Amino acid sequence: MTVRHLPSDDIMIAYATGVLTEAQALVIETHLALCPRSRSLVEALEHAGGALLDRLPPAALHTDALARTLARIDAVPGYGNAPMPDPEIAAFPEPLRRYQMTPWRTAGRGTQIRRVLTPEDGDHRVIMFKIDPGRKMPQHTHSGVELTCVISGSYSDESGRYGPGDFEEADSDISHRPVIDSDVPCICVVSLMGKVRLEGVVGRLLQPFVRL
Repeated sequence: MTVRHLPSDDIMIAYATGVLTEAQALVIETHLALCPRSRSLVEALEHAGGALLDRLPPAALHTDALARTLARIDAVPGYGNAPMPDPEIAAFPEPLRRYQMTPWRTAGRGTQIRRVLTPEDGDHRVIMFKIDPGRKMPQHTHSGVELTCVISGSYSDESGRYGPGDFEEADSDISHRPVIDSDVPCICVVSLMGKVRLEGVVGRLLQPFVRL
């Protein structure tokens, strides 16, 4: 498997420094599970960050630092109660297997979606898509940032072809229409912030029915 589309340097630095939302970080971690080159970059960034921290003068901890740290550990998926087993989820990259997911539901002809239940949810959410071969998604743009990692299958849009492990970033400046060009369904995980905005006459007619 050759991964051709990588996250931008800015988003990799944001991930390594821990400033991404959990929804965004999950899509990055799915990509990392499939791309050794990006894993090596993150390791280098973390080592560089650690070296910078070593140069800082010591500072006293807050009295409740240990309790706050333990509370954050308890909130991390994978600690405490494990998600119920699901045969299909077991085949997904390891970062996704830490989370509960809703069942697949139909979201248009040849398209199924399921929610990945990250703690944030709300305006920042994670959705998995399973789209049949040959399907064309509506032309659309975004009110916020959309991060996508392909797990299996592939699609093409105005910026190129995306296969397993490939990563795409889109925002309000990007308008695209993914087309599934693989012989098997394309499964991908997407972090969405804001709304998907459908374009064109048909898109405007469909917009009230889109629940993403």
